[in-house]
Amino acid sequence: MKPGLTAKLFIAILASCAVVLLVNGVLGRISFERGFLGYLNDQGLERMRAVVPRLEAAYGQHGNWDFLHNNMQGWFDFMRPSPGEWHMKESPPISDQTGAVPRFALLDQNYHLVIGNPDASRQSILLPVVVQGRNVGWMALVPFQQAIAAGDVRFFNAQLQLWWQIGLFSVIVAALLAGWLARTLLRRLYGLTTATHQLATGNYKTRVVDDSRDEVGGLARDFNQLAQALEHTERSRRNFMADISHELRTPLAVMRAEVEAMQDGIRPMSAETLQSVASQIRQLGKLVDDLHDLSLTDVGALTYRREQLDIRTLLESTLVPLQGRFTKAGLALTWQLDFDIGLIYGDERRLQQLFTNLLENALRYTDASGAVKVHGWVEKNRLIVTIDDSAPGVDPQKLPRLFERFYRAETSRNRNSGGSGLGLAICRNIVEAHDGQIDAQASDLGGLRVTVALPEAA
Repeated sequence: MKPGLTAKLFIAILASCAVVLLVNGVLGRISFERGFLGYLNDQGLERMRAVVPRLEAAYGQHGNWDFLHNNMQGWFDFMRPSPGEWHMKESPPISDQTGAVPRFALLDQNYHLVIGNPDASRQSILLPVVVQGRNVGWMALVPFQQAIAAGDVRFFNAQLQLWWQIGLFSVIVAALLAGWLARTLLRRLYGLTTATHQLATGNYKTRVVDDSRDEVGGLARDFNQLAQALEHTERSRRNFMADISHELRTPLAVMRAEVEAMQDGIRPMSAETLQSVASQIRQLGKLVDDLHDLSLTDVGALTYRREQLDIRTLLESTLVPLQGRFTKAGLALTWQLDFDIGLIYGDERRLQQLFTNLLENALRYTDASGAVKVHGWVEKNRLIVTIDDSAPGVDPQKLPRLFERFYRAETSRNRNSGGSGLGLAICRNIVEAHDGQIDAQASDLGGLRVTVALPEAA
């Protein structure tokens, strides 16, 4: 069975601590041997350099080393510091204080021991003794490491055993900390994993506890935002399906009733009855077209051919053709465009669709003998266009929802003048695609004011 994430994290942390302790111990021992012990050997070597000249002078007087055979007292006399090297008021040389003298030895030219430490050999630290250009012997120093290995090593073994005990205790502490850390971190990850499984099964109300400010807490907050967005999307999808079913059912039911009435002979097939069916077909076609546009704008798939446009010309080309329809409906359409240079970078056809939809909405919902006013100006590098209409107004609580698909401010969904309920949703998508903003508020004329803000072309 493969180890889980908890076991992997535990092993990784424990192994890291163990490796750090091992490397620290090995490097510490190497540093001790090459640093401190090397320092002691260097002190002994300095002492040897002071003794060699005296040995050379004594050999020159006697001609051989016989005077030192079995003469320990004479040997120690050579080792004793000269008055020039050490005064009574001063401390003795460091080499003498660290026990270098007992590790000294004298070897002849063939590396045979003359006197001194019996462990000395050609593998020891050596300095030649030269008399009249001829090597007559070697001053030897047994390395501190060899002296320890050859002598009493209980202290060293005790220190080594203590080091292993400290290392074992440190590993145990590291294991406890690793286990606690692994459980603490992964307990929260397991919570996220469980919530993710629930979310994958369609339970969009799933949330995780967000009680920290670290990376895992940030992941939990992102998860909650994702779950909330999915819940909102699912709710919108269900509402959309219900709304579209209702919108499609209404014209189909009218057409079915008309056709069945003509089939049963209740209503004659005349221009009037066919006009009623054609009207429902047009309404159904408009709904299908709006659904198509809305689906494209929702996913950003509309093809935008952006170019630099004069917004004054764009608005006038949209307003002038509609003026006759407003007059026929008993509405006064006026506009005031205060653009000195109103340039925008956008798609002309889509922007005309935007303003046409907004004006159609005002035409459809404004009572006869009312007024619709369009005003445009530049403000802080943004082109502002407002469309005000007269009564009836909209409940202020309903204003934020006007740009939702299939939402109508009036109570009845079957109002004769009502559209598909998708026009304002399409307008919102077009404005956002042009990096602009659109909102609705109460108008001074007693009806609705829709404000569109679009970025001015640089």
